[in-house]
Amino acid sequence: MTIISWNVNGLRAIIKKDFFKTIKQLNPDILCIQETKAQDLEVAKALSALNGYDVFINSADKKGYSGTVILSKIKPISVSNDMGISEHDFEGRIICAEYEAFFLINVYVPNSGQGLKRLDYRQQWDNDFLSYLKKLEKQKPLIVCGDFNVAHQPIDLKNDKTNYNKTAGYTQVEIDGMDNLIKAGLLDSFRNLHPNKIAYSYWSYRFKARERNTGWRIDYFLISKGIKDKLVQSDILSQFYGADHCPIQLDVKL
Repeated sequence: MTIISWNVNGLRAIIKKDFFKTIKQLNPDILCIQETKAQDLEVAKALSALNGYDVFINSADKKGYSGTVILSKIKPISVSNDMGISEHDFEGRIICAEYEAFFLINVYVPNSGQGLKRLDYRQQWDNDFLSYLKKLEKQKPLIVCGDFNVAHQPIDLKNDKTNYNKTAGYTQVEIDGMDNLIKAGLLDSFRNLHPNKIAYSYWSYRFKARERNTGWRIDYFLISKGIKDKLVQSDILSQFYGADHCPIQLDVKL
């Protein structure tokens, strides 16, 4: 089974940039998209050219903001949106699809914002998200994918010292949030298979960051330790363009 996760930074924009050609080439069984920046009907219309998938959408209340989608060739047992906490459940950040052997959670974690103005909220979100995942994992193993908006370790961003505790995505609060997910028993699939590999999944549009490979690894596939033996490959597909993030891929035998 191949699962692709991609923060597209605007669905209607990326479909003008070889998006369908890329997805056809990758041919995932499941495609998880973050940051659609569109409402339900707009998302459905934009994705109508992709045949063979059931489409599940969670859009933000605010137009042109956030939003997640799961496209699946395999019909899920059930699909649910959000955490069930009103404080968090209006930005379209979570879709959970239940399959026979696992739960798949597609997530777009909140950014701590310019000047870290949303860092306190982000900390609460991380804590609540961890509790949400723990409850799910009592039922069956998890595959959690998406844009986590944090570089976990110094190897995961180009300029770690200049960004530490100054830039959203690399504060100790956010690092602790990811640490807590790992301590709770989730494996960072890419780092598990490639412990020393330097690879990034996001580059700013400014300062020719992608050209210079001044990037961050903030997109992840986290999996329950109980299915570690099912992990085949976890890759960052930086050869594909179209957004400020590139797609990431997980292959599992489930």
